[in-house]
Amino acid sequence: MFYKLTKEQQQIMISDIQRFFSQERDEEISEFAAERVLDFVKESLAPHFYNAAVMDAKRVVEQQFASLDDEILTLERPIGK
Repeated sequence: MFYKLTKEQQQIMISDIQRFFSQERDEEISEFAAERVLDFVKESLAPHFYNAAVMDAKRVVEQQFASLDDEILTLERPIGK
């Protein structure tokens, strides 16, 4: 599953990449070159960040479930003999 960027999002990212190269490397790159960098990031690096985010979300859900489970157990009533 791959998230499709809107044209506007992609253009903003391309501009950001061009600005980064200009400010950090004192190098002007074309829109095409910046688009290639963006493609590289999307294909090679983004999956690592995505998977890390999935694991973070999983941990949050597990913590919330554990908390809910504890709260439900407090509702138990003692059974007399």
